[in-house]
Amino acid sequence: MDNKGYRMKVLMQPWLAYGHISPYLELAKKLSDRNFYIYFCSTPINLSTVRKKLDHKYLLSIQLVELHLPSLPDLPPSLHTTNGLPAHLMTTLKTAFDTAATSDFPKILTTLTPDLVIYDQNQPWAPAVASSHNIPAIQFLTFGAAVVSFFLHMFKNPGEVFPYQEMTRSRNFKRSTVHGTAKQPSGDEIMKEVHRFLESLDRSCDIILVKSFREIEGKYIDYFSALAKKKILPVGPLVEDPVDISEDENSKDIIQWLDKKDKSSTVFVSFGSECFLTKEEIEELALGLELSQVNFIWVVRFPVGEKVSVDLALPEGFLDRVKGRGLVVEGWAPQVEILRHSSTGGFVSHCGWNSAIESMKFGVPIIGVPMQLDQPLNARLIEEVAGVGVEVRRDESGGLQREEIAQVIRRVVVEKDGEDVRTNARKFSASMGLKKEEEIDGVVDELLRLFRKGK
Repeated sequence: MDNKGYRMKVLMQPWLAYGHISPYLELAKKLSDRNFYIYFCSTPINLSTVRKKLDHKYLLSIQLVELHLPSLPDLPPSLHTTNGLPAHLMTTLKTAFDTAATSDFPKILTTLTPDLVIYDQNQPWAPAVASSHNIPAIQFLTFGAAVVSFFLHMFKNPGEVFPYQEMTRSRNFKRSTVHGTAKQPSGDEIMKEVHRFLESLDRSCDIILVKSFREIEGKYIDYFSALAKKKILPVGPLVEDPVDISEDENSKDIIQWLDKKDKSSTVFVSFGSECFLTKEEIEELALGLELSQVNFIWVVRFPVGEKVSVDLALPEGFLDRVKGRGLVVEGWAPQVEILRHSSTGGFVSHCGWNSAIESMKFGVPIIGVPMQLDQPLNARLIEEVAGVGVEVRRDESGGLQREEIAQVIRRVVVEKDGEDVRTNARKFSASMGLKKEEEIDGVVDELLRLFRKGK
C-alpha cells in the first residue's frame, strides 16, 4: 500500500530497558521514513539517551514524549530506567511503571490522539487504555520468535513436548549466583508475570510485530502465529545506524586501537546493559581471555551506585599481562562500530537478542555466555539452528571455567574446526544484506490496512 496523503500518527511505548528502547527507536525511524508521524514515549532519563541518537532529519517526524513516574525515596527519576539499575529495585521500577496506566498514559492519549499505539511486553494496561480511547493497539516484541513460541507452548500446551527439539537440548544452564541483592521471585510472582505477558499478547489487534526475520526463525514465526491465533509480522533485524564517534575521544581511542589489529583477530566482550558478572565470573572470564591468547576489547560494567574499581575487580596483574593485546573499557563502548570493524573476529556475548542480531548482521561469530531470561534459548538458536556461534558450557554448579572459555574463543576465532561457524556467520550477514527492507515494507502495508479498516 502507498502511504501518501494523510500522515498516520503512531504512539510507541517501549519497556524502560535500552534493549527494548533501541529496536523501538529503529522501528520508529523506519516508519517515519515512510511518512508516519511517531510519538516516542518513555521516561525523561531514557529520552535523554534517545535524543542523542536522532539525526536532524527525524526532528520533524519523531516527537519525544515524556512519561513521568512517581519519584520514590529509593527510585528517583535518575533510576527510571533499567540501565545500571540495581537488581533489588527492578520490582519497584515495574510497579512505578504500572502507575502510568491511570496517570500519565491516559493524558498523553487524550492530548495527542494517535491513530495507533504500539506497545511492549507485560503492558496489558496500554492496549486497555488505548481501547477506552477508541485507538487500536498492537504489540511489538523485541524477543525472537523461537523464544516466545517456546514459552507460549509451555503455558498453552502443558506437558506436551515442544515440537522443535533443537531448542530443548540440555545445555547445563544453571547460573550459580545473580549479581545484586534481588529476592528470587516466588511461584505466584512468576505466574503473575506470565499472565500479564499472555494478557498483553491477547489484547493486541489481529497482528503482532516481532524483531526477527524468516531466514533464521521462519518455522518459529509460523508456530507462534498458530499458538497466538494472530498474524505474526517479522520487522527484520533493526540494527541501529553507526554513531558518529568523531566527538567522543574514548570511542575514537577504541577504534584506533582496533585499527592496529589484524583482520578478524580480536574478540569483543560485552554483556549488555542489565547483566552484571559476579566476582567469580569476572575472574574466570579474565583468565579465560588471557589463556586464549586472542586480542580482545572487554566492556566491564557495574550497577549504578556500586563503587568498584576495574583494577580491583580484575585478577591481580591481569592488565599488565595482557597489555597490548587486551583493552578493558569501563561502562560503554560503541558496539555497532566494533562489530562491523574488519579486525573483529568474534563476540563474547550474553546472547541478548539485540546483540545476537547485530553480530549476525555484521558476520561476526558468537561465543555464547547466556546469563538469564531468554538468553539460554537464544544461545541454542545461535548454535543449533543458525550455526553462527558456540556456547560456553558451565560446570555442574553453574560456574564459568577459564579453560572452557579459552577453548571456545580459540575454536570460533582461530582454529580450523571453527571454520564452519565463521562461514555460516558470513553467509547470514550476506543474506541479511540482500533482504534490504522487505519486512518493514510488509509491516507498513499491514499498519495502513489496520488504519483504513478502523476508519
